[in-house]
Order: sequence, then C-alpha cells, then structure tokens
Amino acid sequence: MKRPILIHPDPRLKKACAPVPDLSDELRVLADDMLETMYDAPGIGLAAPQVGVLDRLIVLDCAKNDQGEEARPLVMFNPRVLAGSDERNVYEEGCLSIPDQYAEVERPKVVDVEWLDRDGKLRTETFDGLWATCVQHEIDHLDGKLFIDYLKPLKRQMITRKMQKLKRERARA
Repeated sequence: MKRPILIHPDPRLKKACAPVPDLSDELRVLADDMLETMYDAPGIGLAAPQVGVLDRLIVLDCAKNDQGEEARPLVMFNPRVLAGSDERNVYEEGCLSIPDQYAEVERPKVVDVEWLDRDGKLRTETFDGLWATCVQHEIDHLDGKLFIDYLKPLKRQMITRKMQKLKRERARA
C-alpha cells in the first residue's frame, strides 16, 4: 500500500527515531509499503519518518533499471554506519520529502553498514558511490537530519520557503 510522504518542514522529519526492538509482521508490512511508495515516487531511498513512522527503518534500491541492472531492494532495520572512508564523494542529492530541490552534498565515498534484514539476521556490507551516498542520506533521516542541513543557511532557508509555499498550494488544492 502506498503511503503519503511527509513534506519538509514537518516536525516529524527532525526527530531522532527509536531503534526497532523486535521485528514484527507489522514492521515487515511497513517495509513493503515503503518500497512500493519509494518505487512509485519514484525514488531510490525512503526512511520511515518520511511516512510518519519514527522507527529506525530505511529502504533503498540504487540499481539503475534503465542500464539493465536487476532491482536490488534493501530493507534495513536499525542500520548504522560502522566506518566511512577518508575519500569523499560529491553527489547532487534530492529527497522525496523536499520535491524538485537538489544540491551537492559531500559524504564519505565508501561506508561499512550494519543492519538487521527483514528476517532479523544481522548483516554488514560495504557500499560505494551512489549506494554509499543513498544509505548515508537515509540513515541521516533516522537521526532527524535532512540533506539541506549540509547546505549554507541562505540556501537552506530558500529551499524551506519553497517547501512551505508548496505545502500551502497543496492544502488549497
């Protein structure tokens, strides 16, 4: 089931999320709903707070279907970055909660991430390039941080004002 995506500014997007104590069928359904919502948007990542749930859960899939890559949906409960490379990467990031706004953000190029999969199994993997950027972006959401928080104050305020205007227009529609 597709879920509505919260638009910045929304106080839920700025809250730190609680760890998931136990995997339940309800959380697995939430993960499936989030994947459906992400693919439909379309996006490459989505965090639970973006659909109004303050749990440490993210979904992502950075496989490029237009280049013949097989879909690789990942569901991560309680993800955390164990280590990041000294080498940095700059990507133009966007966010489903900040539609049609993009900015360059610098992050570690390679990260080691640990998480529980949907079966409750502890997994670790090294992510590089776009995957590394995406997983860091989504984990930031779990800590109440948005990609615009990396920007200079003026640019951040400008984007926030655009989002406030967008929310007013949508409310009137």
